[in-house]
Amino acid sequence: MIDGADVIVPAPPTCASDEFTSLDATGQADLVRQGQASPRELVVAAIARIAALDGADGLNAIVTNRFEAALAEADGTLANGPFRGVPFLLKDLWPSMAGEPMHMGNAALKAAGHCAATDSNLVRRYRQAGFVMLGRTNSPELGLVATTEPHSYGPTRNPWNTSHSPGGSSGGAAAAVAARLVPIANASDGGGSIRIPASSCGLIGLKPSRGRNSMGPFQDEWGVSVQHVVSISVRDSAIALDASCAPFPTDGVIAPPPPSGTFTAALERDPGTWRIGVMAESPSIDTDPDCAHVTRVAAARLASLGHHVDDSFPEALRDTAVLSSRFTTQWTLNAAANVVRMGAMIGRELGPDDVEPTTWLMVEMGRRATALELNDAGAAMSSFRRALAGWWARPDELDGGLGYDLLVTPTVAAPPPMLGLLRSSKEDPLAPFRASAPLATFTSWVNASGQPAISVPMGQNAAGLPIGVQLVAAYGREDLLLQAAAQLMAE
Repeated sequence: MIDGADVIVPAPPTCASDEFTSLDATGQADLVRQGQASPRELVVAAIARIAALDGADGLNAIVTNRFEAALAEADGTLANGPFRGVPFLLKDLWPSMAGEPMHMGNAALKAAGHCAATDSNLVRRYRQAGFVMLGRTNSPELGLVATTEPHSYGPTRNPWNTSHSPGGSSGGAAAAVAARLVPIANASDGGGSIRIPASSCGLIGLKPSRGRNSMGPFQDEWGVSVQHVVSISVRDSAIALDASCAPFPTDGVIAPPPPSGTFTAALERDPGTWRIGVMAESPSIDTDPDCAHVTRVAAARLASLGHHVDDSFPEALRDTAVLSSRFTTQWTLNAAANVVRMGAMIGRELGPDDVEPTTWLMVEMGRRATALELNDAGAAMSSFRRALAGWWARPDELDGGLGYDLLVTPTVAAPPPMLGLLRSSKEDPLAPFRASAPLATFTSWVNASGQPAISVPMGQNAAGLPIGVQLVAAYGREDLLLQAAAQLMAE
């Protein structure tokens, strides 16, 4: 295995400590396989950690729990997958469990006691992997902004400094894993929502390629959002992806298999020498010096390992209009459509009093968009994706292809903000959307292109807050990202 694949990222000041918290999910599953611990022991310990650190006055990472059901499942017959008996959390957005709450950060769904009618495809894969689901983690309403402070459940606090946000939209998941409440948790990413919290909380956050994990039955694979996990080791992200990526017959997009057969196998393989480009600062937004610095540190580290590194990035990333206008058109239309879907879930149309001010502003923006504007946005995004792809394509694959393997950027252009700065309010409903820009400037374009990217913890700023570095690969090449992350973690 590549050195660094099983390295566990450092824990924050606010974290749990017991006999299991020094282990990643793979390590905990190994104890079960070897008969040194039972699934019940792992689950009981995780519940105790949650009781000690979570709750409205604590981290506030978990919004609903199913502890009794989880204990019963731990005592029963669990699937003999790679994570048999390991406690796990689902993000309170689209991954559904039959008969369990699914509120998506929304007060109206919470008040109605909405529960899902069926397991999502992804949850079916998680069950097959042997995970024991303990509950659901906090998310901003519909996952629309880069913080986790929904009116329905209150703010999640960053374990590194509880006055700061853990990022969003998978902030509850990231806070729970960083604090070692569980070793791994489900997360989703529509504009950076895996990578931003991973950077903010010092975790591994892999955004897979479009079509890698099934999005059914509530979402489809054609959109910008994808599902995976946040974790404390590279190998956990790889093994979890192998466990979840088997497609379903109804999937609309299916990403190609990794060249090495599995993502776990990629960690056993010599990666060779890569051609790597670096973009340490955003062409459109001021980049925090600490964020730019750790990017340069990561690039130097990769160069010291023998890779060819230079200052290069796709010229298409200078076209800020694609993301500031076209992506926003699709984002707000998606918000409007999802509010309609939420209304259908509880049997009535939702209005401005049923959602947060920022959400309603996006709904109104989406409703004003015309069919021609939507078509134009889709066409612009397709052209943008093709323009980006040429930077990674080899010359023999594409006339004019540049043949880069990886792009290194900051994950975010600013450190984790103070809680409250991005919270939705009637006084300035656009503020959270506007203030999310520095956190998403390096991440959202990857959702538009459908490529995979990973955030790797690379340091801290003077305030002691984590800073991550993002690596981006060509479509379908999560194997390169996992190998590179392992190399960075080894140093």
